[in-house]
Order: sequence, then C-alpha cells, then structure tokens
Amino acid sequence: MRVESSVTSISWIPSEAIAGMTKMPFEIGMAHYDPPPPDVIEDLEALRLADRFRFANRLSAWIEVENGRVVGSGYSGSGHIGSTTVSFGVGKATVAAVSLPDRQAAPEVSETSARFVQTAGGKTGMPMPRRVKYPPFIQVSAPLAWTTLALTIHADGRVEHEVPGASPFPRHWIYDADDRLALKTGIIDFKTWALEAFGEHSPWGDEDSPALVTAVETALERELSHQIMRGGAAPKISTVAKGETLVNQGDAGNELFLLLDGVLSVEVDGEKLVDLGPGVVLGERALLEGGTRTSTLRAVTKCRVAVVGGDDIEPSKLAELAGGHRREDG
Repeated sequence: MRVESSVTSISWIPSEAIAGMTKMPFEIGMAHYDPPPPDVIEDLEALRLADRFRFANRLSAWIEVENGRVVGSGYSGSGHIGSTTVSFGVGKATVAAVSLPDRQAAPEVSETSARFVQTAGGKTGMPMPRRVKYPPFIQVSAPLAWTTLALTIHADGRVEHEVPGASPFPRHWIYDADDRLALKTGIIDFKTWALEAFGEHSPWGDEDSPALVTAVETALERELSHQIMRGGAAPKISTVAKGETLVNQGDAGNELFLLLDGVLSVEVDGEKLVDLGPGVVLGERALLEGGTRTSTLRAVTKCRVAVVGGDDIEPSKLAELAGGHRREDG
C-alpha cells in the first residue's frame, strides 16, 4: 500500500513588510507588493503564472507499506519559482527569479515511518545593490529566499509537517496535505536578509535560518485586517520592543490591534497562555466588557502593530471576533 502526502510553502511580500528607503520602488510603482495568497491552494501553477508569489516549495513524498512496515519511500515534489513584474513609466517588464537546485535529504526511514526534508528557493528577480555583512561587502545580485520543510509519513497514515528553517524575508505561508493554510512564519526581517542571505550563508552553503512559525488567524480576522489596513484612514503603526508589553491586564483601553509582524504572547494573571503571530486582531474584549484589558500582551519578538479605535469596527464584528477566540486577548 502506498501512502502519499505533502506540505507546501508560499513566499510573498505583504504591504507591511518593507520600511524606510527600501520602500521607494514599491511606493512609486516600479515594484509591487503581493496580495495575500488564498486560504486554500486550488492551482499552484495558476498562482505562479499570475505573479502571486515569489517562491513556492511543495514537498510531496510517499511510502510503501507492507504488513505495517515501511518497505519503500521517495520524493515527488519540487520548488516553484515565481517572477517579478516591474513598471517603467508606461511600460512593464517581467523578470524571472533564479531558482537554485532543490535540496532533498535522504529519507530518515524506520519500520513505521519516514521523514523527508526539502529546501527550495533562489534569488528574487531584480538585482539589489547593497552593502553586506560578509566579503566581498558589496553585493549586486538579489539575496536568497527559501524555506526548508519537513514531512513525516507514518505507516498508519498519520502525517506531521514542520518548518525547520526559512529565510528571514519575505513572508512564508505553510499549507497542509489538503492544501489548506495551516501555519505562518512570525517574523519578517528585511535588514538581516539583505545583509546576510547570500552565498554560503544559506542552505546551499550549509547554513539555514531557524523559522518561528505560528498558527493562522481566523477568516474574520483576515476580513478585519483588510478593513483596518485599506478600509479608510490609515491606522497608527506602533513598534513594540522584544520583552515590552503592548497592553497590561487591568489597564483601561478602547483600541483594537492588528499584529502586522512578530509574535505576541497572551498572559493572564502572570501565566502565559499562547503565542500569536501576524494577522491576529486583538483587544476586542476590553471594548465589549467595560473598557478594561483582560490580559497582558507581551512582545516575544520585536513587533509591529496597527492600532485603530474600537468605534471603527462594527460591534457585531467585535462580538463575533470574541466568540471565535479561545483565549483572553486584551
């Protein structure tokens, strides 16, 4: 009997990913941000042709099982390279990214399971002249972007997936065997990526970067995030340093928060309940329950947060948001 499964990552550039002077090509229309990928991948090749992602890594694998034991195994997936559309005045040009060879580790096989590890990625489409941290200290070609995915297939049909590593830029979304969004990387670090992600300082030089992944937000949170970022007046953007608090339990508050980048922990009575990643909307309980924060929100990493007044969101949406959260969230 053959058991097959997969895990897929899509790497893309959200509008909040870049700050400072680096935003200029995006702001004047030469380069473009990417719209969020879908919650479910219907056709990965169609997304690539539509310029919806920079890279994708589909790790597909299989095992052969006889009498409950694994007797064979192999890979069947690969990386998928995207492109970059660049505008010059009234014209446009599409520049293909440059893929590097997929790295597929030999399967780690036991009697009852096999674990597969695959790295895929390459250079983004446009040159990027910059100073870098290592010799030759000046680079012209674009940094490398990648994900390293792991997939364990068990003889009884169970499947587990992991993200052992990923480049610190851009954003990486992870999809399960049903092609449904399951995880997200929690941090975008453009500066570190531009300074370090090239040559030997990548999986192709035997150096990976650990990935911090978090669970995905709800569909309602995705709807509200679009409303907060594009629905009217621009929200206030705040930065919270690692270890600092966004709000403290017991404080008064009438604002709602959208986590743009980084990881926040939720603490109640000094006990940590959960870590939350980009896309979550926080703070609705205080708006619904008398204006007092019901938890402390602490930055596990440096965080960027969009802040809006509670009056900007319909009360019914706040109530629905609170009902869908299985946690205290300020």
